[in-house]
Amino acid sequence: MVELEVKKKKKNNSCNNGGTVKGIVTVNPKPNKGLTSKLIDWFENVIVKLMYDSSQHQHYLSGNFTSVPETPPIKDLPVMGYLPECLNGEFVRVGSNSKFAPVAGYHWFDGDGMVHGVRIKDGKATYVSRYVKTSRLKQEEYFGGSKFLKVGDLKGLFGLFMFSIQTLRDKFKVLDFSYGNGTANTALVYHHGKLLVLHEADKPYVLKVLEDGDLQTLGMLDYDKRLAHTFTAHPKVDPFTGEMFTFGYSLSPPYVTYRVISKDGFMHDQVPITISDPIMMHDFAITQNYAIFMDLPLYFKPKEMVMENKLILSFDATKKARFGVLPRYAKDELLIKWFELPSCYIFHNGMS
Repeated sequence: MVELEVKKKKKNNSCNNGGTVKGIVTVNPKPNKGLTSKLIDWFENVIVKLMYDSSQHQHYLSGNFTSVPETPPIKDLPVMGYLPECLNGEFVRVGSNSKFAPVAGYHWFDGDGMVHGVRIKDGKATYVSRYVKTSRLKQEEYFGGSKFLKVGDLKGLFGLFMFSIQTLRDKFKVLDFSYGNGTANTALVYHHGKLLVLHEADKPYVLKVLEDGDLQTLGMLDYDKRLAHTFTAHPKVDPFTGEMFTFGYSLSPPYVTYRVISKDGFMHDQVPITISDPIMMHDFAITQNYAIFMDLPLYFKPKEMVMENKLILSFDATKKARFGVLPRYAKDELLIKWFELPSCYIFHNGMS
C-alpha cells in the first residue's frame, strides 16, 4: 500500500509558486450533525455493543502500524555524509494512517492517507508529513470521530448491519458522498505536471509541493467531469509517449472500465471491459502495444459474507484465472483476447 515518487523541482516551476492548477475540483462536503445523525449514532452503538467483540486485537493499529500525527516541516535534518547542492527535489511516499479510532473493525486498507516528504535543497533536508484532505477525512474531522464504513467491518451479519448504517447516513444526508468516500492512502503518480495521490475506490487527489517542502491538498481531479468511475491506484505512465493508462472496477456492470489519458492530461473515451462477476482488480499491465487485464477469482460476495460469516472478499480456488489482452488504443473491447491460466491472484505488476 505504499508507493514512492521522486520529482525534481525547478526554481521557477509554477507548481511550487502558489499558483492554482486548472481543472481541479475543490472538495467541500456538507455533512449534517442534526438529530438524525445522533439517532443513527445511537443505533450504531447498540449494534456494536450487541454484535462486535471489542476484545479483538487491532493488529493494524499497533506496533509498526500505529498511527502517527501530522508533522509540520522540520528543517535542517541531521545528515550523515553529504548531500550535493545540485540535488533539488522532494521524495514522497503515502500510506495508511488512521486519524480517528474506529467504531468497531479496522483493516490496514481503512487508514486515512498520509503523505511523508523529505525536501532536499542546497545540501539540506526537511521532513514533513500531512494528511490528504479527502472528503472523507474532512467530514470525520467535522464530527470529531469515525463515521464511514470500514473494510474491517465487512464480515458476517455484523457487516450487513454496518453497511446498512452507512446507507442510512447517505440517505438522510448525514454524510455527503458527492465527492466520493476514498482514503487516498495507496499510491502516488506524477503526470501532466500534477502529483496525484490515489485510492482505487475513488478519484485522484492532487497534491502541491510547496517551496519549503510542505504538502498541500489542492482538491480532486475528475478530468473535466469525464471521469465518472473509480481510478486504479496503479496507473501506468509511458515514459516515451508521456501518456497515462488507467482503469476502474465496480460492483455493478460494467465491472471494469479502461481509459487512456494523453500526455497533455486529456482523458479519452471509456472502454468498458466485460467480465462475468465483480472482482477486486487491484492492478493491470501495459506493454508497448497492449493493455492486459487480470480477471482473477477474488470475488465480492456479500451474500456469502452474511450467510457464512465470511469477509466480503472471497478467493475461489476452483475458478480459473484469465488474462485479457487488448490493443492499448482500442476504442471498444471487440479485439480483446482472453487467456486462461491456473487459479491464482496477483496484486501488482510492473510495466514492460
